[in-house]
Amino acid sequence: MFRKYHVDGVQQLKSSVQRGIRAKISDQYPALDDALDDLMPKKATVVIGKCEHKTNVVLVDDEPLFFNQRDGPYFPTLRVLHKYPDMMPKLRVDKGAIKFVISGANIMCPGLTSSGATMHDECEEDEPVAIYAEGKEHALAVGITKMSTEAMRTVNKGIGVDLVHYLKDGLWEATAK
Repeated sequence: MFRKYHVDGVQQLKSSVQRGIRAKISDQYPALDDALDDLMPKKATVVIGKCEHKTNVVLVDDEPLFFNQRDGPYFPTLRVLHKYPDMMPKLRVDKGAIKFVISGANIMCPGLTSSGATMHDECEEDEPVAIYAEGKEHALAVGITKMSTEAMRTVNKGIGVDLVHYLKDGLWEATAK
């Protein structure tokens, strides 16, 4: 989704719209409730950046924190996920899948069901998940499941997770300090 990160335009948000976005993020990630005031302070400048493929990026004081496509679920950027690793369900790929994930490839079911991989949390279809790698501490991608974890185990074929944001993509590089 973010091979290149380019904001075509920004839209200043009314406080009521900011509260609505905040409420959606809070509903979607209940583990983040306590930290939401730190991430999105009430006095901060919150704008929506419009990107290609109808992707909206929530910028708080010019820092991208969350994004969504059309009216879909909000996804955290990897920088937010690294600060709050327990905010969303986790799946761990085996070592062989790392180079493909960092290249932006979707995650196949065998990469999640092999001996080095782990499905830490049970997930349903179309649920945002954090992708970790065997032997690594931090998440290397954020994706959305194409099937439930139970189906991934039984079918063990095809795409299990569609990647939406990964290390070294355009969004990651744009926020490098």
